[in-house]
Amino acid sequence: MNSWIAMLCALLACASLQANAGVWQPATGHTQIPLWPGPAPDMQAMPGAETATLRTEHLIAGKPWLAVTNVTQPTMTVYAPKVGNTGAAVVVFPGGGFEVLAMDLEGTEACDWLTAHGITCVLLKYRVPSLPYDWHTHDRPDDFVVPTMALEDAQRAMGLVRLHAKQWRIDPHKLGVMGFSAGGYLVAEISTHYAQRLYPVVDAADRESARPDFALAIYPGHLAHDDDSLNKNVPVTRDTPPTFLLQAEDDYVDGVNQSLVYYTALAKAQVPAELHIYAHGDHAFGLRANQFPITAWPNLALTWLRTLGVLPK
Repeated sequence: MNSWIAMLCALLACASLQANAGVWQPATGHTQIPLWPGPAPDMQAMPGAETATLRTEHLIAGKPWLAVTNVTQPTMTVYAPKVGNTGAAVVVFPGGGFEVLAMDLEGTEACDWLTAHGITCVLLKYRVPSLPYDWHTHDRPDDFVVPTMALEDAQRAMGLVRLHAKQWRIDPHKLGVMGFSAGGYLVAEISTHYAQRLYPVVDAADRESARPDFALAIYPGHLAHDDDSLNKNVPVTRDTPPTFLLQAEDDYVDGVNQSLVYYTALAKAQVPAELHIYAHGDHAFGLRANQFPITAWPNLALTWLRTLGVLPK
């Protein structure tokens, strides 16, 4: 009976949100900060206005998830720690195949977890859709190239956070990134493409370093080919930041080889890295509880952050 009521509530919420679909807004008390003082660089035409739609065709842990698309004005939203501020901060990249952003499942829910452990969360609403090919017909190049707009937004966000580090009570040397699925690929991109901006310098924020101090890629995609070779567009070097990787063996959306291949490249470059592979978990579970052991992965991530010295032991 309770589960039926929960489903009914979800469907009613879905109907309400779809009827009022529009620009995504954070909860009361939080403000979106524009990434760019003017028009964003390399802007492409979108198929329509920004929409936020509650998706019910594939429930995650029995709940729908919020899909945001047609983002033309990228923003970031800063969530301050709910407990003692550790000085650490994480920029979060929601997934969604570079077509939509899973704004709650892989966005605000990640921020709730981070802020509950003294970590400032900066949620990035980057531009989507922004695919350089037709994903549905699989007409794509051998090496997946992240859409320029998404990486530009990620680089810009890193600089802005460091520029405002003192104001937001952040240690600029404890600034990391975390991404899910396509956002996990964006994690690898910013981890390997931080030295040079893809766009002309706009202001002081673009003179700050865009390099993450640590990175968490959760069920990432597009990092490896079917022959287990690394995507050349994520050129790992010794200077790639320490990385935490997590994937399920039965992830048939992106495939467990995504994390395996990237981890191997990190190990060869002598980059500190930690890899967790679980038998079950599928794809796109975020931080929502499920019946599999993989659901405890946030505890592993916290332990890893402590070993790095990002969080106090």
